[in-house]
Amino acid sequence: MDEQREMLRLKKRLEALKRGGVHRVKDEDPMPTVVHLVGVGKAGADFIAQTIRQAPEDFLAGDRTRFTALAVDIGDQDLTEIAELAKTLPSDRAQVRTVGLEVPTRDELFTSLRRYREYLKLEYPRYYWNPNYEPWLPDSIQMPEAGGHFPRAIAKAIYGKAYYDGARTLDQELELFTKSVDATACQSIVCVVFGLGGGTGSGIVVDLARHLSNVKFGRRALVMGVGIAPCDGDPEHHRDSALFPVLNELDCMLDQEKNQGVVQVWGDLYRNPFTAGFMMVPQKPAWQETQDLAATQKAVDSELASFFTRNQGLEIYETLRLLNWVGAPPSQHTAARSQYGDRWVHLFGAIDPESTAEILPDRLGLKADSFSTDFFELRAAVPESANLDEKLADIASKMNSAFSPILEPEVIQSASDETHIQFVIPGAKKTDLELFFEARLEYDGKMWDEKLLQHSWLLELGVMLSEPAIRFEGMAGECLWGCACWVVVPYEAIRGESLEGIRDKLEQIVTA
Repeated sequence: MDEQREMLRLKKRLEALKRGGVHRVKDEDPMPTVVHLVGVGKAGADFIAQTIRQAPEDFLAGDRTRFTALAVDIGDQDLTEIAELAKTLPSDRAQVRTVGLEVPTRDELFTSLRRYREYLKLEYPRYYWNPNYEPWLPDSIQMPEAGGHFPRAIAKAIYGKAYYDGARTLDQELELFTKSVDATACQSIVCVVFGLGGGTGSGIVVDLARHLSNVKFGRRALVMGVGIAPCDGDPEHHRDSALFPVLNELDCMLDQEKNQGVVQVWGDLYRNPFTAGFMMVPQKPAWQETQDLAATQKAVDSELASFFTRNQGLEIYETLRLLNWVGAPPSQHTAARSQYGDRWVHLFGAIDPESTAEILPDRLGLKADSFSTDFFELRAAVPESANLDEKLADIASKMNSAFSPILEPEVIQSASDETHIQFVIPGAKKTDLELFFEARLEYDGKMWDEKLLQHSWLLELGVMLSEPAIRFEGMAGECLWGCACWVVVPYEAIRGESLEGIRDKLEQIVTA
């Protein structure tokens, strides 16, 4: 009976979206929405460049609009184009800055790492001064060169040195970014864009997002994480076992229950920084169409940039309102800012109306046997001369069959010079992602020191999140220093396994 009542309540909520349009902006002349960008690593920097390159004519129309962007990478080899493109924007209405982090010597880096407790104590007075603290990097570490591949744990250390030590370069840059966003007189959404694969972007973003959202903005701003997923055309180190700790770290930020288990031990500074949620951008569909990595990356960046800037930000603003409404738990009023549970992954995609390929769950990297969604929209920008109503209805019908939402998808059309058909599929778990299980399998075959370098979030606290706790059976978070560092998150939740499955495996081991 309770299940029937809950399903009826959910259906009424979704009908309010589709038939009532509660997430739609009703004003004839709505206030514009500006997406401000932080790009981390090469993927993030490339996205900022593409956004500026294709910015629509009304991008900064009106007295209230203002655009702020910050690109952060190790080395400046992927940042030079941004500075040139920034010159095309009005200097009084846009602030675009880049930071190429220098690669310190090993000795310089370790001098900074040994002071990390001092840094954290100044940042957070309730920080526990652990007498067992040691730098999380092994003494034998070799420093890569700028432009090369940086393991996540090293990228984190380089970021920390730039943020905390010496001239505090990144601290100042994030302060400038925050002030520029605050000077915007219209609705602002801050999008932190990075590559899920590799090491620089995913290794730095966990600390950068924390400092930006929880420290600089004081959690008052809408900050959305945007992770670009790797495809088969990416280098192997972009799609290797490091994705397992990456997804686990995001999971323990965005799933409210798991995040509370982290905050319970380590304090509010580690509360989920992505106050507007998280969007994953699969490159797989574009790669299958092009079989060319550069073309794939450009196509993905172009579609995402269009979605963020089209109609003066109306598309992304209404979509966030939809996601908030869909993601709100039963006990929470849907007008409040939602705290997501384990269904925190929202997948962005785009459709070429000339392509014959259908958008199916597996093309987005989803496990069709486990994933289900409640409701989604197709956002179509169509030239007035085009006649795509029948085509759009056909696409919606096929996606309805493929994804089986509770209510069939809505098609929202707007006028545009170019054709863009885009969507966001809400409510996936990390265990709905094929790459989670692929990465977990590869991660399990790694040596301990290799696993260490693939972690980032919480390493400064001595916590290796994706490993079992040492002193608390059944919990996650191995302590690097042999003491009692951990998180109140079941290890089975990190593994994406049920307790029953773990027991079966243990019985097999005992009887073998």
